[in-house]
Amino acid sequence: MPLDWSPLWLSLRYAGLATVLASAIALPLAWLLARRRFPGSQLLDAAANLPLAVPTAVLVYYLLARAAQWGLVFRWRAAVAVSAVYTLPLIFRMFRGGLATVDAGFENAARSLGASEWRVFSAVTAPLAWRALLAAVMAGFARAAVDFGMTAAVAVSASAWIAAAGAVLGLAILYAGNRVRA
Repeated sequence: MPLDWSPLWLSLRYAGLATVLASAIALPLAWLLARRRFPGSQLLDAAANLPLAVPTAVLVYYLLARAAQWGLVFRWRAAVAVSAVYTLPLIFRMFRGGLATVDAGFENAARSLGASEWRVFSAVTAPLAWRALLAAVMAGFARAAVDFGMTAAVAVSASAWIAAAGAVLGLAILYAGNRVRA
């Protein structure tokens, strides 16, 4: 019987798309909060970190409950969005830390030479923080790939999810029983 690679490719696709989505939100947010102070910045920071404080299973449950109230149908896009929500805080925190290590003097020198904010970021900030930014993306991808089981809960029907939960529970009971005898 040939080995079926489709679950691996599916999880890599979901993790990749969720990482891209979370990074697209996290990078400007991290830059904004690392470089600017404004009323409500601490509240925005806390809101961005909130999914990190909630266990993944609980977060997915609440997102599912909210989406059901809105009448949404769960498709692969919803699974990617849920995965991006719980991956966002990790990427955001690492992006923010990496951007905070860049010396503002280099950025100010570029500004004094007439560079726009986008040019300062793309020519000065990002090249100086590329290792931290890459590490954040890799960690976010790993988080999204590891927690693929939670995103799969969004994409499958309820009966399949209940059957999978029953199988996991059965395996856990068998494992616990074997450990007691050993």
